[in-house]
Amino acid sequence: MTVGLGLVLTIAWYLLRGLARYRAEARRLVERLSPWTTRLHAWVMSAPITFTYMAIFTASTVVQRTSPPRLIDLLTKLNSSNLFRLGDDPVEVLLTSAFWVADHGSDLATYLIVFGTVVAWAERRYGSPRMLLIGASAHVFGSLLTAALEKGAIETGRLPDRIAFATDVGVSYVEVGSCAAAVLVMAGWMRLAGTVVMFVMVGIPVIVDHTIWDVGHLLATLCGLTAALLLRLAGPLRAPPPLAPPLVVSTAADPVDL
Repeated sequence: MTVGLGLVLTIAWYLLRGLARYRAEARRLVERLSPWTTRLHAWVMSAPITFTYMAIFTASTVVQRTSPPRLIDLLTKLNSSNLFRLGDDPVEVLLTSAFWVADHGSDLATYLIVFGTVVAWAERRYGSPRMLLIGASAHVFGSLLTAALEKGAIETGRLPDRIAFATDVGVSYVEVGSCAAAVLVMAGWMRLAGTVVMFVMVGIPVIVDHTIWDVGHLLATLCGLTAALLLRLAGPLRAPPPLAPPLVVSTAADPVDL
């Protein structure tokens, strides 16, 4: 539904722009909306890593929702960062598992909102290269630490052997690690609010449910935070690029070219 709505709005906007060349009413509406669309465009272009990643996992979600469920179950199991697959092909698994939204693409809207706002904001401050390293560290090291903990729990009998073959994919490790990095560079009440939200998202599930997956999110959060702290030593934060100024409205005699 989220993907469909975005597609419909995009098509409607370009149709409106085309109509604005011939209809005064459409031209006036384009002129009113253009400052907002210009800022939205500037926001997307200022965080290319985040929005490219969003496009990839959104595309994989579309595949999940339009393909036979058994096929998707097989694909996600093959791309899972569980103990069995990590032992078989760790590099491929750690790469591909980050591009699938878990549970057949559920909660896609939530991921898009968080990445499109909080994580994109963080990329504007850290810069794209450092943000890429933060997200990758959260996913890779979070997955490896979770797998090591999982292996120890299985060997001691605290977890059943079948956990080694469980499906474990998703963008959530990248999400929580990147959000932790964002909170690190917030200030004042925003940092306090961000810390509380992170505790609710990551800390409370560990305390209440204490599943291996909850611990994995906590480890990914700590890995992303550690990477952000180390990368800040490499240089100061980037001054966020300004959003594009409002467009100069063309005269009625000129065609609208946005």
